[in-house]
Amino acid sequence: MLTRIISGAVGVAIAIIVIIFHDTFALNLAIGLISAIMIYEILNAVKSFSTYIISLPSILYGAVMPFLISTKYAFLATFVYVLCIFGASIIYHNKIKYTKTLITIACSILISAAMCTLVSLHEAGMIIQKLSGAKYLGVMYLIMGLCGAWIADTAAYFVGTFLGKNKLCPEISPKKTIEGFAGGILITGILFMLINLIYSKIVPEISVNYFNVCILGILLAIVGTIGDLSASILKRQCGIKDYGNIMPGHGGLMDRFDSVLFVAPFLYAFVTVFDIYSFK
Repeated sequence: MLTRIISGAVGVAIAIIVIIFHDTFALNLAIGLISAIMIYEILNAVKSFSTYIISLPSILYGAVMPFLISTKYAFLATFVYVLCIFGASIIYHNKIKYTKTLITIACSILISAAMCTLVSLHEAGMIIQKLSGAKYLGVMYLIMGLCGAWIADTAAYFVGTFLGKNKLCPEISPKKTIEGFAGGILITGILFMLINLIYSKIVPEISVNYFNVCILGILLAIVGTIGDLSASILKRQCGIKDYGNIMPGHGGLMDRFDSVLFVAPFLYAFVTVFDIYSFK
């Protein structure tokens, strides 16, 4: 547990540094680097990384998309990427099976699109911030995108460790318990309200809809768990324990950001449809 806590603390420290420099290219660079490593880890897990002619362009795609996602070149870059992968598959059709081609494209685009949602969330918040005068809104969206995944996971881990008795999905994730899952949901909802209460004190120009914020926290905890379990299923079927070892006690970046892949897009959809803030 100590190794997990120390490794997690280092990860949080890095995240804080990126958030501090959120309004620079550091955010795009960090998300690009994380996306590239996640694509590598998942392609390695499904035994597709060794097919370099399609795996290396996929990693490059994940690295550059955070810089293009808000530009008119995003769709073009995705189309060119897919065209290149299928082109390589045609040229090397005797060596590259269609399953590897489709898995590589699907994993790369899904991971990149989900992680780029963090950039889109930040930029959406910055736009509203300029119009309303509410400071740090872009940062707040970014924090909720990360906390929505990590608070639930951390809370579920500790509640499950000390109170867990009934397994949630023993064949998929033996350590997850129903008590931990419920505790993660409850704590995330409460902490989301607390975080936004602090935010409203720092930025008096906004009013918080605490009911919507609580519901958002609860839903993100559920969505994040679905993402975590989905990644665990893939690990089980691939016969691996972790996607990597870049974070001792946690595994790879896919192990740490698997729930973010579900949480960030859901958060973006939620704040687009429902109002969690009003402006004075």
